[in-house]
Amino acid sequence: MESFRPRVIFSAAITLDGKLATRSGDSKLSSKKDKIRVHKLRSKVDAILIGKNTVKIDDPLLSVHNIKKKNPIRIILDSNATIRSSSRILKTCSKIPTIIAVSKKAQKKNLQKLEKFPVQVIVCGNDTVSIKKLLGILKKKGIKNILVEGGGTANWAFVKENLVDEAIITITPYLVGGMTATTLVDGDGFSTIAKSIRLKLKSVSKMKNEVILHYEN
Repeated sequence: MESFRPRVIFSAAITLDGKLATRSGDSKLSSKKDKIRVHKLRSKVDAILIGKNTVKIDDPLLSVHNIKKKNPIRIILDSNATIRSSSRILKTCSKIPTIIAVSKKAQKKNLQKLEKFPVQVIVCGNDTVSIKKLLGILKKKGIKNILVEGGGTANWAFVKENLVDEAIITITPYLVGGMTATTLVDGDGFSTIAKSIRLKLKSVSKMKNEVILHYEN
């Protein structure tokens, strides 16, 4: 891993057919036991990162539940700064440190909206957020590791730049199908297997009807 950036850890629960959610956006895949595991994992990292689509569809808090540890910093990839003021992320940003990463093309009115909230706005990238630049800025802020819980689009932004150091993926016992259902990694994808990222399997654990795969780069 390059020293200029934090360690990047993918965390997700997917169906047997590789979906993060159904075509309608229903992503309630994990069991209660797996959710507890995820919160323990969150408590060990400096920051959690998701994309704007996940905020829009799931409206998550990205906090740590039932564990007496501080919440990690929340980072939202939002090139156009379109996050809703009514989102739980913005409603709780006075209690949990929050960073909104935007591009240079974000409209002034959208940035002015964010000024009303105690969030830190980082501008990096022209049309979309530059992941490499963002990671460099975050490292300088003392962030050593990031848990990426993004949707397929946000995950691809990391994968295409080979910026994945670990992947901890829960395989759930569902088959949902759907050409428009979000997969673990969407985007354009690689044209050949040779160009793709190849991870090494570190461990496999079974949790009742789920399997947790832990890979490293």
